[in-house]
Amino acid sequence: MFDLTGRIALVTGASRGLGWAMARSLAEAGATVVLNARDRDALAAKLAELDAAGLRGEIAAFDVADEAAAVAAVADIGRRHGRIDIAVLNAGIQHRSPITAFETADFRRVLDVNLTAVWWLARECAKLMIPAKRGRIVVTGSISAIAARPTISAYIASKGAVHALTRELAVELAPHGITVNAVAPGYFATEMNTALIEKREFNDWVCQRTPAGRWGRPEELAPACVFLASDEASFVNGHVLVVDGAFTASM
Repeated sequence: MFDLTGRIALVTGASRGLGWAMARSLAEAGATVVLNARDRDALAAKLAELDAAGLRGEIAAFDVADEAAAVAAVADIGRRHGRIDIAVLNAGIQHRSPITAFETADFRRVLDVNLTAVWWLARECAKLMIPAKRGRIVVTGSISAIAARPTISAYIASKGAVHALTRELAVELAPHGITVNAVAPGYFATEMNTALIEKREFNDWVCQRTPAGRWGRPEELAPACVFLASDEASFVNGHVLVVDGAFTASM
């Protein structure tokens, strides 16, 4: 089960954190993984890790918020491989500020990366998947779209929209044999959350608030992505799979 041998998988934001964990797990399941991020050197280091483990990977360094670059990158993958079987649209950024001090430019920047880039990458990947009559699109949402916190209004708005977009794309693309689902991580110990982890008060709050009693590990999210990318999830569509140690299930 969950064999992805021969599949071509694009993973955005794959140089670290959750993106890297999902990319590696897809490769371990047999896929050839196209690693994306802006930093080519960071991607090269991750590609070397895949090579050392006997896994298959490539690099596609581009900024997901640059539409022309994103469109060109997807087209290039299509030319070289003839298809994209799996698209994991994970790249995202955060900006924290009270609403009264939140600059419009920062709000738009977060939405450009977290939402608009997901939309046009899904659009371009769908152009390759529809003729093949199959495909898997997995988007990284967030429990922040379900249970809000102060000072991250742009992030919450973007992830709430991503959850809604997941459902819309699932309905639109299902007739073409394409599934579109999201994973909604809880609090995971990643580079993006380093400052929060090092803040003792916040770290204690996460551990106390999460029934599992701790932060999640990136490798604990990755299997959910592999499942949604697999043939076994062929009838799972338009779903937001929460992976949060029961955070959102508790009062």
